[in-house]
Amino acid sequence: MHTVITPQRIELSPGTVVRMLGSWQDYQVLSQQLGDRASPRIKYRLGEILLMAPLPEHGRDASLLADIAKVLLDRLEQRYDSFTPITMSLPEVSGIEPDFCFYIENWRAVVGKSRIDWQNDPPPDLAIEVDVTSYTNINDYFPYKVPEVWLLKNKQLLVYRLQGESYAITESSHFPNVREVVQQCLQIANEQTTSEAIRWLRNFLHGM
Repeated sequence: MHTVITPQRIELSPGTVVRMLGSWQDYQVLSQQLGDRASPRIKYRLGEILLMAPLPEHGRDASLLADIAKVLLDRLEQRYDSFTPITMSLPEVSGIEPDFCFYIENWRAVVGKSRIDWQNDPPPDLAIEVDVTSYTNINDYFPYKVPEVWLLKNKQLLVYRLQGESYAITESSHFPNVREVVQQCLQIANEQTTSEAIRWLRNFLHGM
């Protein structure tokens, strides 16, 4: 498949990343054109638009990370709301599409809402991103002040937490040792299936 970007069509082969100059208005036009399509993904940074067509491993790993988070939250008997797909946007500033978002401490702020006002509602407590094609930049989350971001890159989980005016790699505020848990689940998923990885995690937690 050839890369095609026109006012009528947007087609990218899996794994393709396209960066181009563009305004907020250009981003809105392309976003409306894509509608609810899962691919390609679209992102806006000041003066720049990025398009990315995910590879199959992107979706599998993102789904696995979200399932891990849900199992851990259930183990803690923690209320939460999760969202995917979701578009976070601040007019003229930013537009991003995390793989998953979780409202944990702030779940009450989004209960029953069909739309989230990113200028006034609190940000998600946790965002999850899988980066297979060097499409993700942790600083994309700074305008929204997302407290914690999980970034899976090169099959390694990086846990970023907002500390003042920047993100730092550290431990999760929600789940101690989550990096080790994710690494084990990824290994099982690669050798067997994602269902076996989640089954192992539930058994592991049950035995604690």
